[in-house]
Amino acid sequence: MIGHTPGGTPGGPGGRPPGQILSLPEWLVLSVLSQRPAHGFALAQMTASDGELGRIWQIPKAVVYRAIGRLLDAGLITAEGVEPGQGPRRTVYAATPEGRERSREWLHAPVGHVREIRSALLLKLALIDQAGDDPAGLLRRQREALEPIAEAIAERQAACDGFDSVLLAWRQSTVQAALSFLDAVAPSRPGERG
Repeated sequence: MIGHTPGGTPGGPGGRPPGQILSLPEWLVLSVLSQRPAHGFALAQMTASDGELGRIWQIPKAVVYRAIGRLLDAGLITAEGVEPGQGPRRTVYAATPEGRERSREWLHAPVGHVREIRSALLLKLALIDQAGDDPAGLLRRQREALEPIAEAIAERQAACDGFDSVLLAWRQSTVQAALSFLDAVAPSRPGERG
C-alpha cells in the first residue's frame, strides 16, 4: 500500500518507501528549497510567526532543522556550500532533482481532508504564488476532491438524528465553506466574469 501524507501526496514508487512519508514541515522545507537554495536559519525565519509563510502556518526552528535532516537522509536535498558571514557559518541547502520532482507533485496535488485546507492548501497556494506558477489546476482538482465529500455528507445527513445530525451539519457547513473559498480564489476562465 502506498503511504499518504497530510497534503494528499503519496509516497512509494519513485520516492521514499511506504512508511517513510513526509510531514507538512518537510514538504514545506522541500518546496522552498526547490524554488531557491537557503540555509536553515532563513527557513526558520520564513516560518516564524511574523514570517512570510508563518502567517499561514508556524513551524518551530527545531522542527525546521529536523526536517532538513530527514530530507538530507532521504536524498531529497543536498548541502550546496556554506554562507560566509561574521556569525556562525550557515550551510546552504538545495533540492535534488528527485526532491524538485516530489515537491512539484505535492504542490499540485489536492489535500485529502477539509481540515487541511487551512494549513496544507494555503501553504501550497502561497508557494505556487512565490514560484510564479498558475494555481488554477490545483484549485480545480481540489474542488473535484471535495464535491463527492459534500454529496456523501448531504446523503447521510437526511438519515441522522441527535448529535450525529449536529456533527454532519458541522461537516457540511465546513465543506461548503471550503468550496466557497475555492470559488472565490479560483482564477476566472477566459470569457467568464471575474
